[in-house]
Amino acid sequence: MFLVLFLVALLAVLHACSAAVPPSTPARLRSRQILEDIASGMNTTTNHATLLGVDLSTDKQSYYTVVSLGNMSFRVALDTGSSDFWLVSSACSSSVCSSLPRYQLGYSSSTFQAVNGNNSLFNVSYADSTVASGFIARETVVLQNLTIPQQAFGLMNLSNVTLNNDISGVLGLGFPRLSTISSTVANATPIFASAASRGLLNYPLFGLSLRKNGTGSLTLGAIDASVVTNRSAIEWHDVVPFAPFNGTNDTTASYLQWAIELRQTWVNGTSVTPDPTYSQSDSNTSLALLDVGSSGIYGPYQDVERIWSQFSGSRLVDQTNGQWAMPCDSSETITFNFGYGNFTLQPTDYLVGPVAGDSYYCLAWPAATSPRSDGIDWQLGQPFLQSVYSIFSYGIDTKEAPLIGLYPLHNATDVAQTASVVSSYFSAASATVNTALPNYLVPTPSYTTPDYIFNTSVTAPAGLIVSSGLGASTYSPVLGTGYLNLSAIPTVMPSPTIVTLLITESGGVSTSVSTASQASITLGEPPGWSSGASALHVPFMTVMFSSCLLLLRLFL
Repeated sequence: MFLVLFLVALLAVLHACSAAVPPSTPARLRSRQILEDIASGMNTTTNHATLLGVDLSTDKQSYYTVVSLGNMSFRVALDTGSSDFWLVSSACSSSVCSSLPRYQLGYSSSTFQAVNGNNSLFNVSYADSTVASGFIARETVVLQNLTIPQQAFGLMNLSNVTLNNDISGVLGLGFPRLSTISSTVANATPIFASAASRGLLNYPLFGLSLRKNGTGSLTLGAIDASVVTNRSAIEWHDVVPFAPFNGTNDTTASYLQWAIELRQTWVNGTSVTPDPTYSQSDSNTSLALLDVGSSGIYGPYQDVERIWSQFSGSRLVDQTNGQWAMPCDSSETITFNFGYGNFTLQPTDYLVGPVAGDSYYCLAWPAATSPRSDGIDWQLGQPFLQSVYSIFSYGIDTKEAPLIGLYPLHNATDVAQTASVVSSYFSAASATVNTALPNYLVPTPSYTTPDYIFNTSVTAPAGLIVSSGLGASTYSPVLGTGYLNLSAIPTVMPSPTIVTLLITESGGVSTSVSTASQASITLGEPPGWSSGASALHVPFMTVMFSSCLLLLRLFL
């Protein structure tokens, strides 16, 4: 304990001294990082796997972690349904930026690299119709003890994305094919793909633990051994490859989303077989995207309506958002099967909470959506991912296809929760949904199925191994067909040292206790630097063009 207190005190002195000197050189930054690693109990001898703590935002929309760029630290929302990494910049003029920690352009970080004079435009849009725009740059990104130099990322100037809890951007963990930045700038692969292709990891995979208490972990290059205690219980599934888009000259399939085949669903043991929107796709099965960036579970109307028909007293209450409500004393279970074992959700997993105006009814997942043109029918977000430890194996060039591993945290044979258990759960959480239910029956909406956007004349077989775009070929495969070597899957343990973490943010200082702590940090500003410093020049036309694109997206 004395040693920990001494090291923390030494780090505090280092912080105080940094206020009186110019911005640190890269060598000084590395020395400071080593001291921070020691103070937080991290193993500084291992550079190929790392564990970051994650937290759930107060609005329960995003799980976030802390990353560092240019001697600045930021909270970023995790998203497996997108691929781009972006932060709000000090040049952002949108109202959503006013109270957020921002990447300080005026600091002139020694590791910052402009791309095309800051004229390479960055524009990204999400399924909920929100958008962000700005310009592309490169920076050294530090994720605890993992360093990724010259990583391309977006600096956002304009956006209507709602960010809470001082979250300053989004960390997309998807494939390069989905990336706007990668398609705009050469050699600009997304952050996890970059680490995998450079061979910076013990193994090209990452793992997610999302606890219902709002905490968890993100591991890169290994899995969290404090959660996965039996690697043989992990269930592995092929990530679905997609054919080229219609209208392109591509002739081969590649990977686009962290999507796997959903084979079956059950309600209390009654089968509800998924009905895929596009029978002409290669798999002819329903596809499910595992999406940490989604706060709910969503499926197509043809499936969700049949699922809720198995619940006595359930009814559609919001046609626009496809939301159902059901009696809060229901005890049915919902089970998903991807080809092998069953993954079962108890009522406290899929119920959102009692309606404030009528506590007899609870809103619940899944909600229904109209068809997507990419054929992904199901989006399994946080309520599902909280019930499993999920592993996203990126694959290896010419050797191994991408896989998703699911480690169940529930026993599929557990007895269904009783009404009293559910009632006690929501009472303890003081959780109600502030909404009013309609006093009439809401009909199921009609919709038009859009054209399938992929070229069905090009095959996209399951388990497709591609020659490039995955992990470096220098990795030795351990997860491929015929050579599954469970004991070779790398693991990492949280530091056993419990350290209090102080984070200075807008509005005050938050305190939490973490097993994978960092030193005390100030979000969005380097130590000893004043935010009143002059800003890095951002070309006027870049800002103007980004503004125009954002307005067009909003009003067209």
